Amino acid sequence: LRRALAAERPEAFNADLAESLHNLSARLSDHGRHEEALATIQEAVGLYRALAAERPQTFNAGLADSLNNLSNRLLDHGRHEEALAAIQEAVGLHRALAAERPQAFNADLALSLSNLSVNLSSHGRHEEALAANQEAVGLRRALAAERPAAFNADLADSLFNISIDFSGLGRHDEALEAAQEAVSLRRALAAERPKVFTSELSIALEQLSDCLSASGREAEAEVALEEARSLGLK
Repeated sequence: LRRALAAERPEAFNADLAESLHNLSARLSDHGRHEEALATIQEAVGLYRALAAERPQTFNAGLADSLNNLSNRLLDHGRHEEALAAIQEAVGLHRALAAERPQAFNADLALSLSNLSVNLSSHGRHEEALAANQEAVGLRRALAAERPAAFNADLADSLFNISIDFSGLGRHDEALEAAQEAVSLRRALAAERPKVFTSELSIALEQLSDCLSASGREAEAEVALEEARSLGLK
């Protein structure tokens, strides 16, 4: 319906069509229809890019969100260079938006930075990946301090990711500290919503076990691993 409307009156309905395509791409990806998801988000990005060229203050946010989605879909297809370029553009747009309206866009910037870190890691650029994750942790820590119910899960995700970054760079004390905090947050989340967060707690405990082992604390590592396994069986 929106495609038909946009065909007749693009100036009035292209924005609605772009939003619908963005949302459809995510749903297609969730159902494993990756080729269609990629084609759909590419169309959305094209529409948002044209809209943002004319009215950047109105449509740069939509363009940034769609570029974030595009990067993920390109990664699904192993197209790492294109994925990195897309997420770098998204970070640039979100950074500019957050500079003007931090309360509205810091969460989006943190998400883009987290995805940038994944892309950089896939290119072996581990120091840059760590820097992106450190910025994401800082943003999400501030967000969670104000609205823990809304942002503790995101903060836990970033702490888990940065623990892996620190481990890969041999910074074991920092990796352990981040893993411990991630487990603490996910434990609290799982206590409130076990169906949603128990599996994530299990994964965080596995990372904690690895960090404890790397620090020579084998007995504690085994305890964490046993808990992770017991949760994984539930």
